[in-house]
Formats: sequence, C-alpha cells, structure tokens
Amino acid sequence: MNIQWYPGHMTRTRRQMQESIRRVDAVCEVVDARIPQVSRNPDIDSIAGDKPRLMILNRIDLADPASTQKWVNYFRAKGYAVLTTDAKSGAGVKKFSETVRTLLADKIEQWKQKGQVGKAVKVMVVGIPNVGKSTFINKVLGRKSAKAADKPGVTRGQQWFRLESGLELLDTPGILWPRFDDERTGILLAVTGAVRDDILDIETLACKLMELLAKHKPEAIEERYKFQIPENWEEFDFPGYELLMMAGRKRGFLISGGEIDTERMARILLDEYRGGKLGRITLETPEDYAEQEQDDGE
Repeated sequence: MNIQWYPGHMTRTRRQMQESIRRVDAVCEVVDARIPQVSRNPDIDSIAGDKPRLMILNRIDLADPASTQKWVNYFRAKGYAVLTTDAKSGAGVKKFSETVRTLLADKIEQWKQKGQVGKAVKVMVVGIPNVGKSTFINKVLGRKSAKAADKPGVTRGQQWFRLESGLELLDTPGILWPRFDDERTGILLAVTGAVRDDILDIETLACKLMELLAKHKPEAIEERYKFQIPENWEEFDFPGYELLMMAGRKRGFLISGGEIDTERMARILLDEYRGGKLGRITLETPEDYAEQEQDDGE
C-alpha cells in the first residue's frame, strides 16, 4: 500500500512555520498516543531548531496505559517535557500552562531580572492532521475558537490565541511530510485517521489493520467479533483478508450468493478501532525503535 497525501496548503504552512518560529519561546507538539513516533512529522525537528520542546501525548483514552508510560519515559529521556491528555474530555489539559512555565523557567527568570515581569510566553502548537490539536487548544482556551473535526485537514491558517495565564498560542495547520519513509508509516497514519479515507482502498487498509491487531492485541479482535484467531494466521496467503472475512461472517455481513461483504466489514473495523470500541490499543512501542537508534548511533 503506497499511501501519500500532501495537499498544497501543507507546503505553504511549512513555510509560514519557518517564518514564525523566531517569534515563539517554545514548540508544543501534539501526537497520537496510539502511534507516538509515527505521528511525529520529522520536519518539525528542523523547523523548531533549538527551541524548548513540549510533547503532548493526546488520545490517551484510546491508547494502552502501560505503553503510554513507556513513551513518556522515552521522550523525557530525549530531553522533552511531556504531558499526557485526552483533549475530548479535558483530562490532563489543565496542567498545560504549568508544564510550559516549568519548561521555560530559566527564561522567565531572565525576563524578571531584566524587569520584564508579566511578559507573555509564546508557544507554537504543531502536529500532523487529526491528532486532536484543535480540540486540545479549545480545551486549553476553555472556549471553541479553533476549528475541530474528526477528519484531517480542517485547520487551514495560523491563528494566535491568548490565555488568561499570560500564554499566547500560535495554532498551526496540521502538516504531513512529502514522502513517507516506508509502507508501515503510511498504514499507521491511515488507520488512525491522519490521511483522508477517500484517497485510500478501505478494504486493503482494513486488512492491514487486522494484521496489526492480531499481532498487538489479538484478544481485542476475538472479544469484539466473536471468533478465534488461528494460531497459524500469519501463514495464510492473505492473512488480513482471511481475518476480515472471519469477522464479516460472524457479523452476518452477507451479500448475494452467500459472499461476505468485506467492504462493509472493513468500514466497521476502522470505525470501531478509531472510536475505541476495540479497547485501548497502542500500535507501536519504543522498543520498535531501539535497534534503529542503536544503528544510527554507531
């Protein structure tokens, strides 16, 4: 599956971010806690430069708690401040201002020594499409100011917002990068909704998701769709498709001639995973990158 999605406005946004970075004191990056590394735009590191960084692991309500803690430790070891949130419910959001001020404590102290007491702290908020960035900002503001939707590509222009605590936030549109490094990256972004569904083959994507779930959380499939995953499922010619058919058969999704409506089952699977009906599932762990980082270090 060769998944690529890079609308024209993303090029413009990247240029605007590069122009705005000198006017902010820190960069806050919102990522999807189910895929914390894959949902990071690698371009952000070069754009942010040496600015202090805050990592927001959002959608923790959909991610495995133990895996989320591993990711918190992973990013802190890299020098980032980290905050875990569920922007929809507001969980963790109240700690945002305090976390930013702790991150910038030295700089704020320097301002005080120069007599710049009360100077506004400016933070650029970045993230790829559909990680809940606008919902997060709205919760921080306590009002509905940033456009939010359960689909990518809603925010199209930069917007400044001022908080009562003296923080100023620069909301930026979600941007991907021109070319994904590998198929796995595109698949993980697609199954979590960072890429528009209308450019994808939904059945193929659902088959890939079935394989991921069978590997990371087989009990979630078995409990939700009421069938036993065969021990040798990885030896099937088309593992994901076979599992998708098993689920469709159990759901009674049949069409003329007794065939299984795999397209309907595919849409159900994606909707139920994204909606958390399969449970709290993280699709990647820091261990997935340990060997790669070791090779890079050598």
